[in-house]
Amino acid sequence: MKCPAVGGDPATDGIWDELAAREPIDPATLRLVLADQRSASRRWLYPVLRPVCNALVALAVVARRLVPGRLTAHGLMDALCVWFLRRCVSPVAGELLVRHFVVETNLLVFVARNTGLPGVPEVTLRPAGLRRLGDRAVIEHDVNVYEVLGALGRREFSPVRPEALDTTMLTVGPVDAEPGTRRLLRLDIQSALCLMNIPFALCLSAAQYRRAVHSLRLDTHLMAVLSDLTGDPVFRTWSPPGVAVRVDSRLEVPRAVYEHAVFCEYAHERLLRGTPSPATVRRVAGVEESQPV
Repeated sequence: MKCPAVGGDPATDGIWDELAAREPIDPATLRLVLADQRSASRRWLYPVLRPVCNALVALAVVARRLVPGRLTAHGLMDALCVWFLRRCVSPVAGELLVRHFVVETNLLVFVARNTGLPGVPEVTLRPAGLRRLGDRAVIEHDVNVYEVLGALGRREFSPVRPEALDTTMLTVGPVDAEPGTRRLLRLDIQSALCLMNIPFALCLSAAQYRRAVHSLRLDTHLMAVLSDLTGDPVFRTWSPPGVAVRVDSRLEVPRAVYEHAVFCEYAHERLLRGTPSPATVRRVAGVEESQPV
């Protein structure tokens, strides 16, 4: 697949072509990712926003911990989120963000359905456009991960034969990123995440923000479950670095969210392509060699 020539630079075009050829993501989604990564705001604005926003979020977190009680502003947060996405974020970045909500829900439903254990809920958060993100979708998105993995707990389940896995939930419908809406800015997804993190830190209680941040650590457990279900060790390579059982107060949230979304895309596409049989996995010498063609 030839990557889109967005702001093309002959010195780096070969790098993008190589990424396009090797990234294990749905091709149509990969074209959006590469266009987003090659945008002017990602190249020039994000490096400036990153340290400034991180410092502002650190101040916001400290301020929230000093506020007595659990004062929150969920409605304000949702309204700001939708306005910002419609007026300041590029349609490409908006589509990628909405798509992530659906992809992660699909992975959680895949786990719930294929483990076959009672009491593991099948979550339903599948927004079709930017406006749906104003209906407490951000909070629901984080809570869903805790509910599914918490219900699974330490209970054991048997691996499922590749041909018996239920993958019917692994679909993503059209996403309305409102490309016709007049925008003041067209930010890339990482710049957008940096700025959105500030009102999240201010509008959520300290406990809610901490819960949302540490839900990213649960990728380790989610990928382990997918690996155990399918017998495919590659899923375990798509986890955040370090150990999951720790309170990481210095986690850089926008970067972690972006990497989390990419890991979910990897896992979703691998499940759609079909994981290799146990015999194939045993034949290969390394984890990466077991990836399907």
